[in-house]
Amino acid sequence: MRHYKANIKKRIYASILDYGLFGACFMVYLIFFGEYVEEGAYTISGGGILPIFLFWLLYFVITEGVYGATLGHQSFNLKVVTLHGEKIGITQALKRRFFDPIDFFCFGLVAFLLVRNSEKNQRVGDAYAKTLVIDTTDPGQNLGPIRPFN
Repeated sequence: MRHYKANIKKRIYASILDYGLFGACFMVYLIFFGEYVEEGAYTISGGGILPIFLFWLLYFVITEGVYGATLGHQSFNLKVVTLHGEKIGITQALKRRFFDPIDFFCFGLVAFLLVRNSEKNQRVGDAYAKTLVIDTTDPGQNLGPIRPFN
């Protein structure tokens, strides 16, 4: 029988780091390429939005699909794996991230409650993609052939 762990604190810190980095890059992009509309406010419209989406795709989906973790997850020894403890691919990473707006609604309250209370400690995106977030330094998770970042 497999033993699932929530790794809740590490997941919260990793998400703060990841979305903090994404938010900082977004703000820099907005200041340099956005249109100044009023005191301290900028806007971007049309094709100017595309680089933001591409950075999100590269940072979250491609990085997780190739390495199994974003920089935030790697910083806390977390890795996204299949339910069998195997490496995920780009498709699973995209499925997983598709539900970020739901999971991070109300500053992550939905994700927190689901991870804390679901059988496999999954948020909506993980359940849909059939993935788990595991701690690569914790042998007690007993999920099979898990290798740290390869």
